[in-house]
This record gives sequence, structure tokens and C-alpha cells, in this order.
Amino acid sequence: MNFIQQAYKGRTEWYWYLITLFIISIFWQFIGVIPLSVAAFLKVGSMDKFMEAAKDAFATVGLNSNLYLFLVLLTLIMGLVGLLIGIKFIHNRLIKTVVTSRNKIDWKRVFYAFGLWFSIFVVIITIGIFLDSENLIWNFKPIPFLILVLISLLFIPLQTSFEELLFRGYLMQGLGVLAKNRWIPLLVTSLIFGLLHGANPEVQKLGLGIMVFYIGTGLLFGITTLMDEGTELALGLHAANNIVAAIFVTTDWTVFQTEALYIDTSEPSLGWETYLPVFVLYPIILFIFSKKYGWKNWTEKLFGKIENPTLITEE
Repeated sequence: MNFIQQAYKGRTEWYWYLITLFIISIFWQFIGVIPLSVAAFLKVGSMDKFMEAAKDAFATVGLNSNLYLFLVLLTLIMGLVGLLIGIKFIHNRLIKTVVTSRNKIDWKRVFYAFGLWFSIFVVIITIGIFLDSENLIWNFKPIPFLILVLISLLFIPLQTSFEELLFRGYLMQGLGVLAKNRWIPLLVTSLIFGLLHGANPEVQKLGLGIMVFYIGTGLLFGITTLMDEGTELALGLHAANNIVAAIFVTTDWTVFQTEALYIDTSEPSLGWETYLPVFVLYPIILFIFSKKYGWKNWTEKLFGKIENPTLITEE
């Protein structure tokens, strides 16, 4: 069975997907938000101030940045818990089937993709620091930075795993079963992934042009998943991307406002660095993966039909 066909190892009726998405939303948007809401309420000290701060989904309301980062990550980690419950108990499937089509999860793929993108990203940031040093303030604070690194390494991979297993795993498989092909789930999950990031403050500051990056990133993860018949490479890429974004450079207008090494004080603008990954680096990454893992039959992998393997066997 290919990756999308893994969905046939459990219940595939549409209403099970609605039930699971409802469970995910309860864990993500309700249970997961409780710790953040309690901490914010205790910090501001009154219901009026809390409600005012709650209008801005990314307001730290004076919370320590590391604590705030952890609490925000916790909301998504709870979403992951809801997703795994839905897969295991609603769809009656093994968790592995939403991760990979291989006999077991290939952790070497995860770490290879992580190391590749981490290295490339660090090189790009280093070049950017030299080119734009006048707008960057050295912000190294040993203890807060160490705590940030620990939070990032321990919890960001869980946050990115939730997003990858939800979009490139669960939804891609479900839409593949529904559409009976590969290209519709690839496009739809990439668009939804990008649009959900439309709530990020970066979009308010930079405009809709930044959506090219978000949707393009979704396409990279989706293409990688379909070509490799599993999410392992996408899991590594996404974790590396967010960890680097958290610990190296921060601003006062991005979704990650952290105790990073540098604070960028420049005015928000869409520059070459926004589009470089999508149109240059992402194709290079796909090329590297294709050579390392021997990807072939691109047309079939990305546009081919999806058939119920049970019916194929019966025929």
C-alpha cells in the first residue's frame, strides 16, 4: 500500500473524519488554551483587561516570553493528542499509518531532513546578519536563551508534528480516499495550511504576499510526503524550520517573539529572503531528496489515482 492508501487500514467513512476533527478542535482550541488563558488572566489581574488582551491572539499580555512560547506550543500539542486519539479510537488505525507507509517509522529520514534544512537555514541567517548588521541587536542572555533552546528542542517538534500529521498525514489521506487521486489532496492541504497561517501577525505586517511562502512551504512538505510515501522528511524539515526561527532572530511583530540571539529592528517588508526559499531552496531540497532516496515516477506519485487496495485484491 502507498501512503494515502494507509487510510484504508481503518474506517474511511466521511463522518468519522468530522468526528475526529471535532475532537481535535476540542483538544486544540479549548482544552489546550486553558493554561494560556489562566496564566494571562492571572497576569493582567482583571476580566476587562483579559478580554481586551484576548482580542489579539498573539498578545503576550506581559508574560515571560519563554513561558508564553511554551503555553502557545501546548495548545498545539494538545491538538496532537486529539488527533492521535481520533486515529486510534475513531478510525481504529495504528498511529504509524498516518506517519508512514513503511513497516516502521524511519527516524534516519527525520534526522537527515532536520540536519539538512537546519544547516541551510543557519547559513542563510548568518549571511543575513552580515548583510544587515545595523538592524540587528545582539540579545544573548545565557539563562533565558538556554531555557528557550530547551523548550524549542523538546516541544517545537511536537507542535510541528501535529501540523504535519494533521495536514500531510490525516487530511491528505482522507482527501485522497475521497477524491481518488493525489493532486487534489496535495493542493487542498497546501492551501489550507497556508490560509491557517493567514492569522499570523506576519500577514498583517507584510501583506498577502507572504502567503506565497506559507502555501509554497505546504507544497514542499506535501510533495515530499507523496514522493517519499511518508511524512518523515516533512517532519524533519518543519521541526528544523521552526526551531531555527525561534532561537536565532526575533522581532516584535512575528508569531515567535522569543529570547533569540538577535532582535531584528528593521521595518517589516517583503524582500528576496521571503521568496528565496520557495523558488530556489525548495527545488534544491527536492532534488537532493530525489537523488538520495531514488525518487522516480513523479507524474504517478503526484497525480496518480488512488484505489481501494481491498477491492483490487478481490478483483
